[in-house]
Amino acid sequence: MMILEMNLKIKGGWRRVVKWTIWSILAVIFLVFLIRVATFESAYYGEKEGSERAVAEQNAGDDLDETEPTEQEVAEYTVAPDRPRYLTIEKLGVKKSRILPMGVNTAGELDTPNNIFDVGWYEASGKPGQGGTMVIDGHNGGPHIYGVFKSLPNLVEGDIVQVERGDGVIFKYKVVENKTVPLAESDKYMTVAMKSPEHGKESVTLISCTGEWSQSQGTYLSRQFTRAILVD
Repeated sequence: MMILEMNLKIKGGWRRVVKWTIWSILAVIFLVFLIRVATFESAYYGEKEGSERAVAEQNAGDDLDETEPTEQEVAEYTVAPDRPRYLTIEKLGVKKSRILPMGVNTAGELDTPNNIFDVGWYEASGKPGQGGTMVIDGHNGGPHIYGVFKSLPNLVEGDIVQVERGDGVIFKYKVVENKTVPLAESDKYMTVAMKSPEHGKESVTLISCTGEWSQSQGTYLSRQFTRAILVD
């Protein structure tokens, strides 16, 4: 009986050793995985510094203005005659959203307006009526409420986007593509977004953040690209 008890204790101890060995191996594998992911992200974003990139929505902070402009403020907004002034998308309830001129920030990302009800026109892109491709970005939302482009993914082929120029002339664009692109692929897709989806046709590309929020990266994990061509 004594020998039997000793054998049982030895067998149980061996099981514990095997169990802890397996868990240790799994823990090491998981740790290596996390390190590889962190290293890849660091290298990826480092490589993109200074390049032309999709807008990076920073909605976690409280620095965005969530105050909807008054009718008077909208009416008093003016731009040069050849520049885009207002954006209207009836299907999404967007009516005369002010179009503010924007450049790129120090990270090479397209800037967005501080107010979540305004949209930004990338000054290096086309102008309405001049045959190029306008690039316009807007916020998904602020810390507490939805932004001008929250429902951008709902547009489908054939929907109309209107851009009013500084001289009052209105240009209508028909949606031909509305695509959700993962964040890791969005910078590459910018080369597509900067061109017309139909050769020789004037167009506009609308860009916003969408998808799940990443607290570690401080942005959403996808970008929405809506491309529309001028209606003759």
